[in-house]
Amino acid sequence: MAEPSNVPTASATPAATGRGNRRRMVWWPRRGRHEAPPPDTGAGVAAEAAAGSRAQAATGLWRMRTTVDERPGALAALCAALADGAVDILTLQTHPLGESTTVDEFMLRAPAGLAKDRLVAMASAGGGRDTWLERADAHELVDVPTRVLSIATRTALDTAELPLALRSLLGRCTIRSIPAVSLTGRPMDDPVPLEGVLEETVLRLPDASGGTIVVERPQLPFTPAEFARARALVQLDTRLGQRVPRSRDLLTLPEGNAITVRRADPDDLEDARAMHDRCSEATLTQRYHGPVHDADRYLAHLLSPRFGRTLAVETASGRLVALGHLLWDGDEAEVALLVEDDWQHRGIGSELLGRLVDMAVEAGFENVYAVTRAANTGMIATMRGLGLPLDYQIEEGTMVLSAPLAPVAAAPAAEGR
Repeated sequence: MAEPSNVPTASATPAATGRGNRRRMVWWPRRGRHEAPPPDTGAGVAAEAAAGSRAQAATGLWRMRTTVDERPGALAALCAALADGAVDILTLQTHPLGESTTVDEFMLRAPAGLAKDRLVAMASAGGGRDTWLERADAHELVDVPTRVLSIATRTALDTAELPLALRSLLGRCTIRSIPAVSLTGRPMDDPVPLEGVLEETVLRLPDASGGTIVVERPQLPFTPAEFARARALVQLDTRLGQRVPRSRDLLTLPEGNAITVRRADPDDLEDARAMHDRCSEATLTQRYHGPVHDADRYLAHLLSPRFGRTLAVETASGRLVALGHLLWDGDEAEVALLVEDDWQHRGIGSELLGRLVDMAVEAGFENVYAVTRAANTGMIATMRGLGLPLDYQIEEGTMVLSAPLAPVAAAPAAEGR
């Protein structure tokens, strides 16, 4: 999930200037009690800022985890080994694994030319083992309490934020919400105890709806501290109950009709079923790709904020005429639209899709995709209208259209041993 917009980023110029001011404050008294400090000319400040910018450009950020022995001096030895390679430690978290070992998590600023293998070797020389590395960015330069409070605030305002908040809390991971029963009424999974279950790279936490939240991170085992944080966040969500923002946007269609776009929730189930009844068989078939008489069974799932976000479109009289869904699917998000027949070809689908994509970008997803019939020219044209490069996959009449939300190169893959 992208980090909140108020997270401070690392700005080269103010940081460099601040360090310079502190150096002068320490250096001046040593020259003499009555000697004034040298004047700070604009050229001097600019030169220092430029030097700071060049130094910043010549470095890269890494997130590193390594296991060390729990003994006096072990952390100092590891820090010294990193310092020998001109690696700056920006933040540090400790995750105790017992009385004998600790997992230390660092945010590092290293010379740009320093290879990953060299960083691993430095950690090993300092006593670290099972070292894991991943590229980081400046948005992650925020202390843990501030980040956790921001995540908790987002969760408190919107039930749909919980999966995204867990991703922000735990890093690169896959989150699945498993309902208690399937659409056919069959139990989906064994009940999870209230305290949850930690299985190295998998967390299982009870959902307020009676299902299970499964968090998987194959590349990196979860620590007991991370398990406790995730469990506390889920418990907060459970205690607060269902929450959906009540903002409403009033729009005017090209032909002059007024519509309202708002977030939908399970309370809209009956109105959504009524819209189904007014939709033609062809419209429902294009949306659900299956027997039309089964369409109503999907609505409770689609309207649940646990599985994503849904936008509803209402007429001036309050009648529901369209739904747009953004559904969480690991590192991707699925978009889906249903517009009542009498309200099609008026720009409602494009309006909903644009808003759903904006939500996906805000949530930090790298791709969105839509599943539709190959003959559904309306949905294909709406996806093309996004102005994003599309990838088409067709199999047995079903088409999957995928759109990247950011350049692939901007999303560094996990690196490690």
